[in-house]
Amino acid sequence: MIKSSSKAAGKAATVYGNLMLAPMVIAMRVPLLASEAGSDGNKGVETMRAITEKTSAMFEGAMAAQASLMKASWQFWPVVVAGRAPSLLTGEAAGEAMTAAFEKSGTTVRANFKRLSRPKASR
Repeated sequence: MIKSSSKAAGKAATVYGNLMLAPMVIAMRVPLLASEAGSDGNKGVETMRAITEKTSAMFEGAMAAQASLMKASWQFWPVVVAGRAPSLLTGEAAGEAMTAAFEKSGTTVRANFKRLSRPKASR
């Protein structure tokens, strides 16, 4: 099924715009990770958060991409019978699957950017 391209483009722009904050998040997070690595205590809170967020986002992204492709495959024959070009053949399904895969990561990156940008006392 071919969606309105402006709606899909808007969603993709939001997702990929969020991901563009990743270098800033890394730059803000590296000093925290380094200080945790150098401390004697078992306080690796930021380290564990970084690991669990990435694992969770990867798993959720993979599931979202699979769900998006499954939806496109279920719509294949009804779209063909209706005389339209199916999204699996036009490449639109791949783009939607990729956007779905990165959506959770983008949301997490934006949340991390907001959290790490706050003054230290409010973290």
